[in-house]
Amino acid sequence: MTKWKSIVAATALVLASGTAAFAARTDLVLGMVLEPPHLDPTAGAAAAIDEIVYSNVFEGLTKIGPTGEVAPGLAESWTISDDGKEYTFKLRPGVKFHDGTEFNADDVKYSLERAIAPDTVNAQKALFAQIDAVQVVDPTTVKVTLKQPQGAFLYNLGWGDAVIVGEESAAGNKEKPIGTGPFRFENWARGSSVTLTKSPDYWGEPVALEKAQFRFIPDAAAAVPALLSGDVQAFPNAPVGDALEQIKGDSRLKVVIGSTEGETILSMNNQKAPFDNKLVRQAISYALNREDIIAGASNGLGTPIGSHFAPHNPAYVDLVGTYSHDLEKAKALLAEAGASNLNVTLKMPPPPYARQGGEIIAAELSQIGINVELIPVEWAQWLDQVFKNKDFDLTIISHVEPNDIDIYSRPDYYIGYQNPEFNKLIEELNVTSDQAKRNELYGQAQKMLSEDAPVGFLFQLPKIGVWDAKLEGLWENTPTPANDLSKVRWTE
Repeated sequence: MTKWKSIVAATALVLASGTAAFAARTDLVLGMVLEPPHLDPTAGAAAAIDEIVYSNVFEGLTKIGPTGEVAPGLAESWTISDDGKEYTFKLRPGVKFHDGTEFNADDVKYSLERAIAPDTVNAQKALFAQIDAVQVVDPTTVKVTLKQPQGAFLYNLGWGDAVIVGEESAAGNKEKPIGTGPFRFENWARGSSVTLTKSPDYWGEPVALEKAQFRFIPDAAAAVPALLSGDVQAFPNAPVGDALEQIKGDSRLKVVIGSTEGETILSMNNQKAPFDNKLVRQAISYALNREDIIAGASNGLGTPIGSHFAPHNPAYVDLVGTYSHDLEKAKALLAEAGASNLNVTLKMPPPPYARQGGEIIAAELSQIGINVELIPVEWAQWLDQVFKNKDFDLTIISHVEPNDIDIYSRPDYYIGYQNPEFNKLIEELNVTSDQAKRNELYGQAQKMLSEDAPVGFLFQLPKIGVWDAKLEGLWENTPTPANDLSKVRWTE
């Protein structure tokens, strides 16, 4: 009897060991090109913030899903008044912030009123401009009244800039973010990584990952070895450069080419000579050879654009032909503007599309008599010098916010474009809910921007995702800046 007990015990131990050996992993190291300046999505424009915390640490009333759809978030349902001006949200009960405080309607009121306050630091305050009042009906019901109907209101509430924060913890969210999401903030090793861990008290479906580390790797020289060695198991926006074909040949890895909302543009300072002259801006647009820029700055995977709109959007108008590559037209326009032999600067943030694209663009502009001084800047410098203080001539940047053509109507936006007729179009768009009419207005806005050439429209940024073949649940496309890990799991 003792012998049989020993055999049974030994067999159980072997089975237990075998089960543990084949158990799916619960940790993930995910690569990112840029380190965010901080971790509060309601107080910064950097997409890298949302790429870590959106839907992981922080949640909004609504959520933008992997195909761009608007889904319930902290609001499980809502009703809209007949005049389109009142939204009544029913909030999920039993939700807690990661510090243990209860989530309720007061947090929604605080977050939205904070976003519309005169001293708001929200980088996308225009999203909330139509909010007139926020009323707490009861702990799980909140009513938002708009000044006028806003067709994209529910979509706007799904942006990272519209996540709900707690009044008790809001001041510390830049360094130690506290939200309601399925992951909680664990650690930020500056210059290296941010680590999140599974929240044990999450209100929704439990996530499969116990731990996720976002590691900052800015260039292909380091990113490719990290992927091939397995030190990094996923790079949703991989800076793989010329190594893409090599990676495709590795059966351990999966390469997924998707689309983004990233309109990659050569921004011009419209408030500064000579870029305040439309003829100069048009000349630059004619000088740009998108085919060469796309080949050199996006592995040939970018989609050319002629205005600020994503080609996969149903309202897209193909305006690529507005400025075909024509050096003679470019030179003639510069001569007409009296702006020959120009000396300008081009500030390039860290992403490869900017650094590599900048070199190509400088060479192209030199062919029409524009001498370009290339100035590499780090991300924090770009945000301070270019985005905040408008200290630039030219810069290359990919605007990854969804449906953001309205940025050209903002009075103090860094590009400095001012066109009352364009502003009227955006105002009409903001109060139009009929989708067919909205698409028509989007088309008019695209054509107006293309004609005025406030920037050089280059290409739609591709999403080159590389991850372990045993991983599933990562987004193929990027309808909003995010690395949503809520459905990510390892398979065996």
